[in-house]
Amino acid sequence: MTRELTQLEILTELEPVAEQNLNRHLSMAKDWHPHDYVPWDEGRNFADLGGVAWDPSQSRLSEVAKIAMITNLLTEDNLPSYHREISENFSQEGAWGTWVGRWTAEENRHSIVIRDYLVVTRGVDPVALERARMIHMTNGVAAPAEWGGFLQNVAYVTFQELATRVSHRNTGKVCDDPIADRMLQRVAADENLHMIFYRSLCGAGLDLVPDQAIEAIVKVLTHFVMPGTGMPNWRRNGVTMAKHGIYDLRQHLEQVVEPVLENWNIFDRNDFGPRGEQAREELGRFLEKMERDVVKFEEQRDRMLAREAARAMASV
Repeated sequence: MTRELTQLEILTELEPVAEQNLNRHLSMAKDWHPHDYVPWDEGRNFADLGGVAWDPSQSRLSEVAKIAMITNLLTEDNLPSYHREISENFSQEGAWGTWVGRWTAEENRHSIVIRDYLVVTRGVDPVALERARMIHMTNGVAAPAEWGGFLQNVAYVTFQELATRVSHRNTGKVCDDPIADRMLQRVAADENLHMIFYRSLCGAGLDLVPDQAIEAIVKVLTHFVMPGTGMPNWRRNGVTMAKHGIYDLRQHLEQVVEPVLENWNIFDRNDFGPRGEQAREELGRFLEKMERDVVKFEEQRDRMLAREAARAMASV
């Protein structure tokens, strides 16, 4: 018979694991500085200081790269909402509190370096960017209302950190700028270390309370939303990013969901009770549906890209 623990009991039981993984993270994390990744010699004043106002012709980024950069930056900007959610569902004491503070400080670097790069290189409209930031941060996190508790939150951030890593890495590739690519590689490396911490803690939760943990994982995956959900133009920008391979359904399944589930040995475990088995069966059905949805999405994308290419040829 599997154990059933309260959130406080789970946090207490897992604190030694949190401390061990915090120490491992600190030993692996690279000390880096946002200013070292920004081409400051390209900077100049804007109109209010006697310079030149932003104009689209000043940007060397493609429209796809602009959309991806803005989406990734606004996601990072919403850090106060994530900090609040994590701190409320973890603990502010001991290793838990130290981790939350350290994670928040590291994540803040990401918004600093991406914004500095975009402003200095005039990559996007800074006025529109600031207006979008105000809207997104005012709205806060757009997670499903029924989510709550440590297990669901630690499961979510495991998948979310890995998804964000994929998005940053692919954004760097489409920028066609070695400086942006290097910067986003650095950010993606941070996200990967964060994912490893959360993945380890969620895995420990599976060992401690298998049924409770698998139910949390299934709820998160079947209702998964990217952390930028709700920002201005989210749907349109998300479609553009998916269409151009920055973050699409196949990447979500094959580069995020499946590797994490394999790491946790979800489908070969033998420690689930009846509730856990039921949740695992639901997960299996969900993954089969995702595989069908991937094929359907790619067929639709291919048709859309073919139509766009045909229109471009016709206009020449």
